[in-house]
Amino acid sequence: MQPYVGRRACFAEAIPDAIAVIPSASILLRNNDTEHEFRQDSDFHYLTGFPEPDAVLVIRPQGVEERVVLFVRPKDRTKEIWNGKRYGPEGAQTEFAVDAAYDITELDEKLPEFMVGARTLYYRLGEDERRDRRVQDALAKARERVRRGGNAPRTIEEPGTIIHEMRLLKTPAEIEKMRRACEITRLGHIAGMRATRPGAYEYQIEAIIEHAYRANGAQYAYPSIVAAGDNATILHYHANTDQLKDGDLILVDSGCEFDLYASDITRTWPVNGRFSAEQRAIYDIVLAAQKAAIDQVRPGRAFGAYHEAAVNVIVDGLLDVGLLKGTRDENLEQQRYQDYYMHRTGHWLGLDVHDVGAYLEKDGATSRKLEAGMVLTVEPGIYVHRDLNCDERFKGIGVRIEDDILCTAQGPENLSADIPREVAELESIVGADVLAHA
Repeated sequence: MQPYVGRRACFAEAIPDAIAVIPSASILLRNNDTEHEFRQDSDFHYLTGFPEPDAVLVIRPQGVEERVVLFVRPKDRTKEIWNGKRYGPEGAQTEFAVDAAYDITELDEKLPEFMVGARTLYYRLGEDERRDRRVQDALAKARERVRRGGNAPRTIEEPGTIIHEMRLLKTPAEIEKMRRACEITRLGHIAGMRATRPGAYEYQIEAIIEHAYRANGAQYAYPSIVAAGDNATILHYHANTDQLKDGDLILVDSGCEFDLYASDITRTWPVNGRFSAEQRAIYDIVLAAQKAAIDQVRPGRAFGAYHEAAVNVIVDGLLDVGLLKGTRDENLEQQRYQDYYMHRTGHWLGLDVHDVGAYLEKDGATSRKLEAGMVLTVEPGIYVHRDLNCDERFKGIGVRIEDDILCTAQGPENLSADIPREVAELESIVGADVLAHA
C-alpha cells in the first residue's frame, strides 16, 4: 500500500487546513437489472487502491487523530454469497493502511463532525446529485455547529486541481503497468492483422483483438474502433459491423487496460495485405508526421509543439499529392488542412484514456511545458471523405497511426514501438493466418 499512502500524504500536505471528500464509483445499470462491469473511479483508486463501489475517502485537516478515513460497505454474509466478498470497515482499515474505517451508513452522521475545524472543502460537485445533496447537508450542519465560533468550510474547491497534477507525472511503477498494457495491446493488434482477409467482418477482427487482451489478464480500455473502407474516415466509428473488402484499408484504434492503466493504439493496414499507390502515399505522409511529432516529446518543449510538427508534415504531404492547393503558408494560416486532418495530435494517457492534467499554463492560453514522467499519445491522421472536392483516387482513404510516448530526460520513449507500423512489416503480417490455413 506504500504508493497509495505516499499519494495521500502528498495530497494531504497540499491541503493542511482543509477537508477532502473523494467518493468511489458506484455500480451502474446497463439495462433493467443487468449491471455494467464495475470500474473504480480513477482519482479514488489513485489515492486508496480500494476496489469496491459505494465507498468514500475523507482526508481531514492536520492535527486530528483520524486524518485519513474510509467509509465502506459493511460485511453482509447474504450479499457476499450473491455478489462476492467485502472488506468491511475492519478489513478496509487493516488492508488499506488508513487511520480509521467506518460503515458507509455512518457517513451522514460523522461527516459534519469531521468538517468542523476545516477552512475549505475539497469535493467535486456536479457528478451525482444525490451525493452532492448529502455533502452539502453535512456542510450546512457543520456550519450550524460553529455558528457561535470556530471554523467550518466556507468554500468548496475542486480536488482535481491537486490530484490531477499528481497523476500527470507517472512513477516507475505506473510506467511499468502502462508498458505491460502496450505489450498486451501488441498481441491483440498482431492477432488482428494476421486474421485480416477480404470477406471477414469488422466485429470478427474486434473479437480476435480483444480475446488477446482477456487472455493476458487485461480488458479493453475503451470500445475498439475497427473501421474498414470509408468507415476509417469516421473518427469515432463504433458500429464494427461491416464486411472487409478487397482493396480497402482497415483502421483499428484499440488499446487494453492493465491494472486500470490504459494503452491507446491505432494502426492502419490493407485488407488484402498490399497498399495501393494512393493508400501508400497517404500512409507515408501520416507516418512521417507521427515520427516528426514524437521527436518533439522532450522535457521543456511546449505541449503543442508536437501537434505543430505533425501539421507541418501533413500540409507538405497533402500539397505534394495534390490534395491541397496553394502555398504552404496559406494552408497553415487558413487551416485548409482541417478538411483532411481535423483533430489534435494527442492527449495525456494514464488511469484514464484521455487522462487528467492541464494542457495550458495558469494563464489559460500558453501551452504547458512537457516534463519527464508524462505519457501522451501521438496520433496524426488523414481522412479523405467522399464529399470533398478532390482527386477521386484518394476518396474513402482514412489513415491514423497512434503510439503511447513517455517523455524522459533522454528524449521520447515509444512504449508501443513493438507494434508494427512500417509498411514492409504490415504487408508481411496481414493475412498470415489466412495464408497459413489456405
